[in-house]
Amino acid sequence: MCGAIIADIQQQQNWDIRQLSPDEVDVVSDVLGLARLYEGNGRYFVVWAAGAPLGHVHLAFTEPPELQDLEVRPSHRRLGIATALVAAAEEEAHAQGFQLIRLEVSRGDAAAQALYRKCGYADAGLPLRRIKGRIVLRTGPIDVDDSLLSFTKQLPG
Repeated sequence: MCGAIIADIQQQQNWDIRQLSPDEVDVVSDVLGLARLYEGNGRYFVVWAAGAPLGHVHLAFTEPPELQDLEVRPSHRRLGIATALVAAAEEEAHAQGFQLIRLEVSRGDAAAQALYRKCGYADAGLPLRRIKGRIVLRTGPIDVDDSLLSFTKQLPG
């Protein structure tokens, strides 16, 4: 579903969605976190407009692939950027031969859940996954106490 509307979104906005290149890391990390940059199992996709990064998503090539680290600059939220990023990651997963994609979302994040449902994701039927403690990411340590829902989506044949 998200893939079907990406063309409409891009016609409305003058955006460029592409894989993050090494020479763009500093520009992006100045305004958006790149927490999973050097994990080595995926890639970031970034939305650009007028030379500025507006948002990104990480696609981890796990089995099945997983959407991670979706972020849009606060000044550019509610414009379709997150939807376009999800669609770009789905297209890449499909191009890599995957038929299923997954993600985890905070049980308390109703806005993110609504976005993913709008894009065709559904609860995977797995138990909540509780994470508690300090997690060290590229962007620094964070203290976490959250419960995560697992969502999946079947990609086109």
